Amino acid sequence: MKRFFALGLVSVLLLGACGSDTDSEAPTSTPTQTAEETATEQATETATGTDAEHTDDGVGEPTDDSSSDGEEGAEDLDLPDPYSLTGVSEVPELPDPQPIEGDFSQELPVTVVDHEGNEVTVTDTSRILALDLSGSLTRTVIALGHGDSIVGRSISSTEEQLADLPVVTAEGHSLNAEAILNLRPTLIIADRTIGPPEVLQQLSDSGIPVVFTDPDHTLETNSDRMMEVAEALGVPEAGEALVESTEASVDAAIEEISAWAPEEPMDVAFLYVRGTAGVFFIFGSDNGTSALIESIGANDIASENGISGTVPANAESLLLLNPDVIFTMTDGLESTNGVDGLLARPGISDTTAGKNQRIIAIPDGMSLSFGPQTAEVFLAVARALYGVDDAA
Repeated sequence: MKRFFALGLVSVLLLGACGSDTDSEAPTSTPTQTAEETATEQATETATGTDAEHTDDGVGEPTDDSSSDGEEGAEDLDLPDPYSLTGVSEVPELPDPQPIEGDFSQELPVTVVDHEGNEVTVTDTSRILALDLSGSLTRTVIALGHGDSIVGRSISSTEEQLADLPVVTAEGHSLNAEAILNLRPTLIIADRTIGPPEVLQQLSDSGIPVVFTDPDHTLETNSDRMMEVAEALGVPEAGEALVESTEASVDAAIEEISAWAPEEPMDVAFLYVRGTAGVFFIFGSDNGTSALIESIGANDIASENGISGTVPANAESLLLLNPDVIFTMTDGLESTNGVDGLLARPGISDTTAGKNQRIIAIPDGMSLSFGPQTAEVFLAVARALYGVDDAA
């Protein structure tokens, strides 16, 4: 199986980036990593609605088989060789999270020290905004039983129950201060994956309690991030119950997926693409890609080659990585004119994934968000990757 040295990849990225059209900004979830920086760094309960149908020559459609509960073992399925699969598989949207079961009292006012060390007193949670790049914070608020108090959303919060709420982000993921202030929020929960910083500062200066959570969306930080939200809402016991439930479901999901994965892990690269111009990047481990890819039994080929942040994608780097499968976001794939547009990008069609058109399209709001539905995300993506629904 192919493996490459990080130093060789770094050199190519350095050379390729010099000639790439990267005038547009990289995604703001992590700072764009330069090639030089790269060289120095190296479910107990499965929700329904996470099936993905694999097709040989186009985007898959969600199946209508609601009887599938995601609990089939490899011994119960005639699984295909995942290396032989071709075409695009589209992972369907997650259902809205369900509030954690239990009788949990809320204690207000509450004073918390947020992730940035700010002491914030929360007296009222009747009008909440939960704002981050991935949409994980709104899902956490809903799972803690306070979804009815959310009064607005960012474009990343795609839950059905929030669909009719005002969107407070303009031009993608930029916060609109006027739109936020007009909603008269009594609590804002946010992290630094969204901005700009001056808007967040303006909101804090206006007297609205603003609680910042950990901006690192990883499996390792997931439990702490949910507890940060729970404490800001004055429901720490609900947070503890949610953390326990989420961790158990993640462990169960990983164990289930291990029965589907091949003995030789597939090489996967997560690419971020927007439009048809210069927005084209390789995601490294700091974006949470390693946790997603490795938890479903595959190999994060970018991380293995020393990419930890976000680097420009070019023909040379993609050929060196040569992934078996490409992960990307659904809206990004659509914005670049679908599979044909992605394959037209330099280097894609020459990779193993490009030759087989083996692409897994993951909804933007769930791809790297983690949060209370992490197990459901892992199962949905793994089913698409390994052709589980085709074999069911």
